[in-house]
Amino acid sequence: MSRRPYNVLFLCTGNSARSILAEAILNRVGADKFAAYSAGSHPKGEVNPHAIALLRRFNYKTEGFRSKSWDEFAQPGAPPLDFVFTVCDNAAGEVCPIWPGQPMTAHWGVPDPAALTDCSEAEIAAAFADAYGRLQNRINIFVSLPFESLDRLSLQKRLDTIGATKDDKAGEA
Repeated sequence: MSRRPYNVLFLCTGNSARSILAEAILNRVGADKFAAYSAGSHPKGEVNPHAIALLRRFNYKTEGFRSKSWDEFAQPGAPPLDFVFTVCDNAAGEVCPIWPGQPMTAHWGVPDPAALTDCSEAEIAAAFADAYGRLQNRINIFVSLPFESLDRLSLQKRLDTIGATKDDKAGEA
């Protein structure tokens, strides 16, 4: 009997860059085992164009990405969440809604490439590539975990360890 995919929600304050990148990465590398979503506590209302450009450069389909509120995932009928990861420090410090499904949570903070505004296009592109590389590294570790053989406490320790990863491969895409 096959199990439904694990539902994973990536959170960031604006849901315009890092959480969108994480959603795209996990939906690609974990396609059969995971269903990834993203949301924000105070969504910007649009996806950062640099995030879209980077995803297109790596041959992701970018239709359907949108900046949305995390409230959508706390409503009746929302997918039951198995994991919720914050990818920005601001969202990690906020009081989150009650998520359906009693998901496991962890903080995987990544510097905000969208915060760079007084930089050259090359510096902004490099910051987005760095965020992508950090997220890709962590997500690759996550999808390779032996979920079926880990109890909840052991899995939580692994999730926290992934968040503390030093990202030696950041920027490699």
